Amino acid sequence: MLLGSGELGKEFVIAVKRLGHYVIAVDSYDNAPAQQVADEREVIDMLDGTALDTIVSRHKPDIIVPEIEAIRTERFYDYEKQGIQVVPSARAANFTMNRKAIRDLASIELGLRTARYRYAASLEELQTAVREVGIPCVVKPLMSSSGKGQSTVKSEEDIEKAWNYSQSGRRGDIAEVIVESFLKFHTEITLLTVTQKNGTTLFCPPIGHRQERGDYQESWQPCFISDSHLKEAQEIADKVTRSLIGCGIWGVEFFLADDGLYFSELSPRPHDTGMVTLAGTQNLSEFELHARAVLGLPIPEITMLQAGASAVVLAGSAGTKPLYIGVEEALREPRTDIRIFGKPTTRPHRRMAVTLAYDKLGCDLQALKEKAIANAAKVTVVSE
Repeated sequence: MLLGSGELGKEFVIAVKRLGHYVIAVDSYDNAPAQQVADEREVIDMLDGTALDTIVSRHKPDIIVPEIEAIRTERFYDYEKQGIQVVPSARAANFTMNRKAIRDLASIELGLRTARYRYAASLEELQTAVREVGIPCVVKPLMSSSGKGQSTVKSEEDIEKAWNYSQSGRRGDIAEVIVESFLKFHTEITLLTVTQKNGTTLFCPPIGHRQERGDYQESWQPCFISDSHLKEAQEIADKVTRSLIGCGIWGVEFFLADDGLYFSELSPRPHDTGMVTLAGTQNLSEFELHARAVLGLPIPEITMLQAGASAVVLAGSAGTKPLYIGVEEALREPRTDIRIFGKPTTRPHRRMAVTLAYDKLGCDLQALKEKAIANAAKVTVVSE
């Protein structure tokens, strides 16, 4: 049972279907991307614990795979007691679905290096937190995804706007936000980390990415960082995933600044920046890796095959029945591809597709990124 049925869930369903499994895809609206390729679908509010219990009781899944944050994750502990495998684990889902839990685990319990941070549950508390952390700073809802509700405070006048935006973009019923000092980093990476039931922890080559509005715009693999920083990132990722326990793929994010490496965030599932692996950069995509780890199948190794880049295609307005203009033009370039997610509605800045470009290892990565970005610009999403 997949809880949350977006574009990442869609690719995961395709991966597990290829391995012969039956999937029930759940989301808050009908015809979500993963539901289009699953065996069954359910439409519920996953923040309604009773509704969640009802469909779990009805379908009796062997495995529950969360794909989003807005779920009554505290129910997962009971599901585990019933003998259901929760991915990666009930503990991991509860810690990582809330930025407060994972940040305190990383900073306080594990002693990892992070940006300075404070929490705030009201506008007044936010004003105090901003003064303590300093301007500029970043404000994020404790529960959100794809940059929703996230903004940068550059002056005192921005504080109230940041609070209001955080409340409009939050997921779930938690009003509290995290306030982080603004790091002057030069590289932002995702280290996809695979934990196995009966095997060693594996790491994919680092993925570089760029964000706007807290949401990724482009990603590329490999992202070249020093051997010492890579070793440090792998040690941190291993430390965090061991603490959270469970099997699957994790998207562990880091900032690399002039003064070293900072832990940022962690997702216990395929990561949006990891869509670059759909360009054939590895012997197994992040979705195939997640499927194998979830099912307890062996992953002997992760091998880098070629360089790749991805760039997002965004909607410009709200509407229904989206059409994609320019796909043929975007595919004229050799060694390119596109994935259209199949979302039934649009809204401004909603991620609707991703373009992919690939070439041999050692190629000009900047040129590869520019190719993916140029192809994404050729595709326009129009809707009714």
